[in-house]
Order: sequence, then C-alpha cells, then structure tokens
Amino acid sequence: MIYPLIGLLAGAILGALRARMKGGKLADLLQWAAVFAMIGGVIGLFLLLFIDRSMR
Repeated sequence: MIYPLIGLLAGAILGALRARMKGGKLADLLQWAAVFAMIGGVIGLFLLLFIDRSMR
C-alpha cells in the first residue's frame, strides 16, 4: 500500500532535481516535480497491483 506514496515522493524529488539541473526557476521546479510525482505514483500503483495479484 505504500508503493504509490514512495513513487510520488521519489518522482517529485527526481523532477525537482532535473528541473534544477536545467536551470529552472521555482515555477519550473514545481511543474516538473508535479509531473514526475504523477508518473511515479502511477508506476507505484501498477507495482502495487502486480504484487497484490501475484500473491493470490
């Protein structure tokens, strides 16, 4: 149940770091963090579903 949350957090951190490496301002950091957090959350959700289905 924690995989989507981990994906959200990791995605937000990765997105913010990537925007900072490209020299982005605060709005860029927030946008990249939000997009990467959504992507990470979806990946975490699919991982959770895969693990849950494989245990049954």
